[in-house]
Amino acid sequence: MTRRFLPPSAPTVAPGALGYNRAVVRRSYAFLPPEGILESRLPAFERTAVHFQAAPAMGAKFAQALLVVAPGGGTRKGQCNGLQHFFYVLSGTVELTLDEAGPTLLVAGGYTYLPPRARFSLRNETAETARVLWLKRPYVAIEDFAVPEPIVSHVDAVEAINHGGNVGRSWKHLLPRDDLRFDMEINILGFEPGNCFPAVETHIMEHGLYMLKGQGIYLLDNQWHEIWQDDFIWMGPFVPQLFYPTGWSESAYLLYKDVNRDVDFAA
Repeated sequence: MTRRFLPPSAPTVAPGALGYNRAVVRRSYAFLPPEGILESRLPAFERTAVHFQAAPAMGAKFAQALLVVAPGGGTRKGQCNGLQHFFYVLSGTVELTLDEAGPTLLVAGGYTYLPPRARFSLRNETAETARVLWLKRPYVAIEDFAVPEPIVSHVDAVEAINHGGNVGRSWKHLLPRDDLRFDMEINILGFEPGNCFPAVETHIMEHGLYMLKGQGIYLLDNQWHEIWQDDFIWMGPFVPQLFYPTGWSESAYLLYKDVNRDVDFAA
């Protein structure tokens, strides 16, 4: 499979290419390539292009965006305001200041989890543009369970686990998997060429998927989609799903899902 860009990046559009589109939006899922996601601007973020990938308007119960932070950009007065936040650095370097603590540098592969009511600053003080994934959602509290503490770490510090003995598949759990205070998981799933899910999955968890590297084909409902680096997928509850990697190198994606909470009858 070869990735093809239509229309081309040149100023002219090739005949017949106008209207070419890989994006699909359904009630139960959405498949969004990056070239079709226009940028937004937010007052709290300076010199930052915000590319929203998921939001409640789509049907999702979380929001996710790609932040393209120019040198000298970012936010100085970030507040969680009852939402929990997760930032993952794709490229470049950002400086994180959390509450009253000193600044911490997050390079590519660095990430942070911020619980509700946290105050933070996220800045790009380098000469290079930084790209950061930003996920936020309401925290579902449980009586007698404390709110989780902030986490600042790097993907290289997380052990790769092979669940179920499937050779060629790996999980990196960026949030503590067995800590029931967390109402979500964010994992990196890796696939060697030729590997795949052992079965088509249909489950209650909602997903947000960002392709970090590699390529493959993804089954959503009853349709197959070619997925490449930087593509985004939203999967609603119970949508049938299956990933099969293609190409000659490892494929990996960052995957959000809601966990550890009972059925919500008010939804």
